[in-house]
Amino acid sequence: MLLVGMLDSPYVRRAAIAATVLGIAFEHQSVSVFRHMDRFRAINPLVKAPSLVADDGTVLMESQLIITHFEDIAGRSLRPQAAAARVADLRATGLAIVTCEKAISIEYERKRPEAFHYQPWLDRVREQLFEALGALDTAAAERWANGPEPWTHGSIGAAVAWGFIRFTIPDAVPVHAFPALAAHAARCEATDVFKHWPIDRESP
Repeated sequence: MLLVGMLDSPYVRRAAIAATVLGIAFEHQSVSVFRHMDRFRAINPLVKAPSLVADDGTVLMESQLIITHFEDIAGRSLRPQAAAARVADLRATGLAIVTCEKAISIEYERKRPEAFHYQPWLDRVREQLFEALGALDTAAAERWANGPEPWTHGSIGAAVAWGFIRFTIPDAVPVHAFPALAAHAARCEATDVFKHWPIDRESP
């Protein structure tokens, strides 16, 4: 299998980390949807990261669906088995995804010419971002204070989201604003699996 996309995408990085935790063997190619568009289009005409070329040649998209495919292959899930813990992890995963979406919105808005910046939109997105981060901070304090393992989609996603913010829009979120989440992310980044997939790596 081939996973395509840059690791500065939180969706690509989350998929790579989940696959590694699940013990799934795959190749990774760092192909940018911006700088390598023609190369990406040859793999997936929709130029969507992450893209996964499955063993039968089928191209899959959307990180959550790709991770579901990894779990199907592995024959196990990173979701907790107990009902209450499972629902809590689904919520944390959703919060992590929303966090990434809002951080990307801020990053893209900043790339527009200054004359076209729309501050009310930025204010709204920032408020949504902080709400999601606050909920993840609570989850980190309640669920992951003793370390990230056993790995779940929520624990992985939260750490990846925080790492993405620190990498792309660090000035938008004070580093000490969400201490439990920051501590959780630091513990995750210190593990072998996160070190194997660093956010700034561009080549396999």
